[in-house]
Amino acid sequence: MSTFIHENFLLNNPTAVELYHTVAKNMSIYDYHCHLSPKDIAENRKFNNITELWLEGDHYKWRAMRAHGIDEKYITGDADPKDKFAAWAKTVPYTLGNALYHWTHIELKKYFGIEELLNEDSWESIWNTCNELLQQDNYSVREIIKRSNVKVIGTTDDPTDDLQYHEQIASLPDFHVKVVPSFRPDKGLEINKETFIPFVEALEKAVDKPLSSYEAYIQALIDRVHYFHEKGCRISDHGLSDIPFASFEESELEGIYQSGLSGSQVNVEDEKKFKTAILFALAKAYKERDWAMQIHFGAIRNNNTKMFQKLGADAGFDSISDQGEVARPLNALLDALEMRDSLPRTILYNLNPVYNELFGTTIQNFQTNEAGIAGRIQFGSGWWFNDTKPGMIRQLTALADQGLLMHFVGMLTDSRSFISYSRHEYFRRILCNFVGAWVESGEIPNDPALLQKLVENICFNNAKNYFAIEVK
Repeated sequence: MSTFIHENFLLNNPTAVELYHTVAKNMSIYDYHCHLSPKDIAENRKFNNITELWLEGDHYKWRAMRAHGIDEKYITGDADPKDKFAAWAKTVPYTLGNALYHWTHIELKKYFGIEELLNEDSWESIWNTCNELLQQDNYSVREIIKRSNVKVIGTTDDPTDDLQYHEQIASLPDFHVKVVPSFRPDKGLEINKETFIPFVEALEKAVDKPLSSYEAYIQALIDRVHYFHEKGCRISDHGLSDIPFASFEESELEGIYQSGLSGSQVNVEDEKKFKTAILFALAKAYKERDWAMQIHFGAIRNNNTKMFQKLGADAGFDSISDQGEVARPLNALLDALEMRDSLPRTILYNLNPVYNELFGTTIQNFQTNEAGIAGRIQFGSGWWFNDTKPGMIRQLTALADQGLLMHFVGMLTDSRSFISYSRHEYFRRILCNFVGAWVESGEIPNDPALLQKLVENICFNNAKNYFAIEVK
């Protein structure tokens, strides 16, 4: 009887098996967007137990545990780590049909050599085995990264960060993985949120100047773009609940900024004007420096007020938004940037799959460019609630239908876990099976060189060529 996670897991046709094992399996990983801790990498953290490694900050698992009726004490509370792991293990059998079930067992096999299914009967022996292995030197953070065959890691960083840990990582003599910061200025756009004034105050300290005017504020953000660039950053990231676009006069922006500084709520139209103006200025700075701009779009966050007050953000109470109008502001924003010669390489991530074809057609409107960049505007991989098997297939299908799959920059982890590189394996298996099914049905030719190029491009080569980051 074969194990659950066997060598041909998710590979359901001969072409898929061939493509995965001869092309995709051993390719390096270019993880251009994640939420890993630069501090943990710089300090080469070792985890005391599997709970720290697996459950710390993982809101995917937290949501499943809550759905299974687990008390919050064993999720984000002060319960003993062993008891938290037991609670997760008891939840795992109930995740059948969820990507969590696959991820869990791929990670157990890939990093710990464990092929036994995790459940309430097996959890204690698995707990002991994992913890024994975690004490070994080759289970430190940097060793896990190296063993995962990772070449590039793009972390997610606030504009006010001094990036000291990135400097430390870059100076390590025996660690040759590129760990680069990504510029994430979300707090600086959200003028109506309580985080705006603290962000302005932190930015003042970072640039050592008062930011009493809109002009000074914009210049400070650009100064931080330059600072990040000097530290190796070549990618920005924006998490937007919806796509903002509104026409504005420059003379309006000072008043809007002053309202935000005073703590007053600005109206919806003025908020759109402010966000549009900030995006215009930043996108111009990105393009001048040959950065790629990422836009993650479509989450409605912190929906459970009681739990937000107790735990704060990123605790597992976010979901897919139904948006409203999408096509007009998205096209208008990209068009306005193009008209200003300020549209950089751009990756759009859509959280609501209803809009997949909308995104697929929109990116094709703006592929024209003088630099001859293939896939200049990208439809990003299945994001968050869509980095599942059905979600990945929907995204791949929409992209192939409406654009050029051959130029897709591929998968990323978007994770806080150092063993989530298994998501690249998961994606590669799904990709090979997806392409293999086309071959087996006669929809595309069984041309080994052409198929190899497609898979290699998506797994690594396109990302390597797309981002302005030197990789050996």
